[in-house]
Amino acid sequence: MQLASFDFQQNHFDLFGLAQSFQIDIAQLEQQYRALQTLVHPDKSAHLADAEQRLAMQRATLVNEAYQTLRNPLRRARYLLSLHGVDIQEENNTLMPPDFLMAQLEWREAVSEAQQARDGAALDVLEARLQRETRELESRLALKIDTEKNYAAAAELVRKLRFMERLAEEIHAAYDAIDN
Repeated sequence: MQLASFDFQQNHFDLFGLAQSFQIDIAQLEQQYRALQTLVHPDKSAHLADAEQRLAMQRATLVNEAYQTLRNPLRRARYLLSLHGVDIQEENNTLMPPDFLMAQLEWREAVSEAQQARDGAALDVLEARLQRETRELESRLALKIDTEKNYAAAAELVRKLRFMERLAEEIHAAYDAIDN
């Protein structure tokens, strides 16, 4: 890519030369990111006029935001669904299957108990289990988006993954509480 051809209207996948897919080649993303960073880094335009410096900063910001979005599976799924016109309704639609909600309650109780007992080993077990279940949800999400093109079902999985992300944050907070 040349700076002259830098298009602020490109979607993130096109910017990095990737197919619009949930499953992406992370190594290719990293390689393209480094190449783009070399091209758009604001230091390269420090000698230019203010307007060109601002444009360089906007390019660098766009590249960084696009990279952060595509690198994170949850953010990548949200972005893909938005490209397909799907409103995930994360904030408004908290309706989840009862078994999923019960599992969330059980997770939170287990994290709380491990934290109160200052049991890092129990937190390790919970974190490993959470990582496995998150990978399973991500696999199902890839199937719904990339293969089935079932974006409504994918939106529900994104909402579930958000719950899992919050649970991971709670586990990390429990580790911090034990360490202090």
